[in-house]
Amino acid sequence: MTITTLLLYLIFQFLLCVYVSQKVETESDYLVGGRNFTTTIVSVSLFATWFGAETCIGSSGAVYAQGLSGSRADPLGYSMCLLLSGLLIAPKLWNQRYMTLSDFYKERFGSTVEQVAVWILSLSSLIWAAAQLRAFGQVISATTDLNIQVTLFLGFAFVVGYTLLGGLMGDMVTDLVQGIVMALGLIMILVAILWNTPDLGHIIKSIPAERLHVLGDGESLWACINRWAIPVFGSLVAQEIVARILSSKTSRIAVRSCYISAGIYLFLGSIPVFLGLIGPTLLPNVESSEHFLIELSQTHLSPILVGIFSGALISALLATIDSILLSVGALVSHNFLIPRFNIRTEAAKVKTSRIVVFAAGLVAYLLAIRSSGILELLEIASSFGTA
Repeated sequence: MTITTLLLYLIFQFLLCVYVSQKVETESDYLVGGRNFTTTIVSVSLFATWFGAETCIGSSGAVYAQGLSGSRADPLGYSMCLLLSGLLIAPKLWNQRYMTLSDFYKERFGSTVEQVAVWILSLSSLIWAAAQLRAFGQVISATTDLNIQVTLFLGFAFVVGYTLLGGLMGDMVTDLVQGIVMALGLIMILVAILWNTPDLGHIIKSIPAERLHVLGDGESLWACINRWAIPVFGSLVAQEIVARILSSKTSRIAVRSCYISAGIYLFLGSIPVFLGLIGPTLLPNVESSEHFLIELSQTHLSPILVGIFSGALISALLATIDSILLSVGALVSHNFLIPRFNIRTEAAKVKTSRIVVFAAGLVAYLLAIRSSGILELLEIASSFGTA
């Protein structure tokens, strides 16, 4: 039942992008969704894009294994990032009508800085995509018992396929569906745990004090601040956020959407971290901490609800992966290939962006199959963003 549910869900996502792709005619449609989205869609898309492997798989597993010190600034750090985006960059970027973040660097600092920014941001995004793709493979592997190498390839083929078609316009529409499924899935497992654990209050009170420490073993305060600053300020200049800001119908919508998405992220992002904190009591001796959340759902939910929850995890990952691939496509095509080869027609510009999206997906796939873990990739990606 779980496999059937997931398959139907993925087919629905793909068909939705096929439908939306029929409306993509210009580079603006493909890269910034025609600049015509409302508060609801932009807010949910910002949340869905940022709520990926870090919270769903990486942080919940890290908190399960290490306590709060393993959370890597989630969910507070990334909520702060979204809040600062609305406060500091959203109105200025939207009013300038940029197509990408590198357009800002070109106008402010010149073409050399623009080109450097393209490749730094693209490298960061590719590593980030690899982390999400690896998490996607782990969810499918744990749900279906397929080898992770197989699920990684299937994930690559599926995500690249539907991202190629719809661009940001398709991305934003599917983000709305994925965001709703994510919220339902997380609230569902939280309610199930609360309902099935009558002694939850005792479990919370009995959490060892060392699991509540924000500082890791032997970690200084400055090292902890640095660990938090990387995702907050490094992710602040991510093309994934900027694209959604630029897709808003008005500057006011862009700012408001950043604030709303920060609130949504803080609330829903706290659920996996909370479950990871009490996880050793609920589900001791999990073989792989990165499988903790999936195994918890399989223990406390019915087969049908497990399928829905797995769909929620997959939604979180899909929403992030397609956004990242599209960001690389935007940066490399709009700021490098199109001006260098003097590409003028809108059809040729869209085709160029799609080719780059495919190449980006291939690189992310190769990084994913060679990595040792999700959090390792995420930390490297955020470090590139602060460069």
